[in-house]
Amino acid sequence: MILPDVRDPRFVTIRRGGTLTDSDHHLLALWAASCAEHVLHLFESARPEDPRPRDAIAQARAWVRGEVKMMQARAAGGHAMGAARDLRGAARFAAYAAGQAACVPHVAAHELGAAAYAIKAARAAVPNGQSEAAGRGECQWQRDQLPTAIRELVLDDQRLRNDICWSVFDC
Repeated sequence: MILPDVRDPRFVTIRRGGTLTDSDHHLLALWAASCAEHVLHLFESARPEDPRPRDAIAQARAWVRGEVKMMQARAAGGHAMGAARDLRGAARFAAYAAGQAACVPHVAAHELGAAAYAIKAARAAVPNGQSEAAGRGECQWQRDQLPTAIRELVLDDQRLRNDICWSVFDC
């Protein structure tokens, strides 16, 4: 479970009663797509013929550009997560990261799902003794990619939801 029981109004758009602007929602989607894309090779090395996770990331970015509706991006996210169904380890987590990124247009709080699954993928891709360092490195890489406009929002969200996101944001 990566979503809180009570929705944070900072991740609900203004038109739905929250405080999230469209521009910040777009930045969250782009950041989530970057997090997922950073580990996508872990899925593609296991399933090079399956385009679903890459397509999900592309749909998230297309939504930001206004080229697809939220429902199309969200559906692509479901397909990416379906690609993970019979996999284990890094490839599975990378597909989940892509799926979560494509769901950010629907629910902005999925941004941490994309990031958390990407960290889990990075951890799973290395031998056990190196997994914590790999996770911290991925977490730091993600933080380095955060646009200034949403940096404090995401960092606070990581602090608040770290426990339900497998404590992967301890970096």
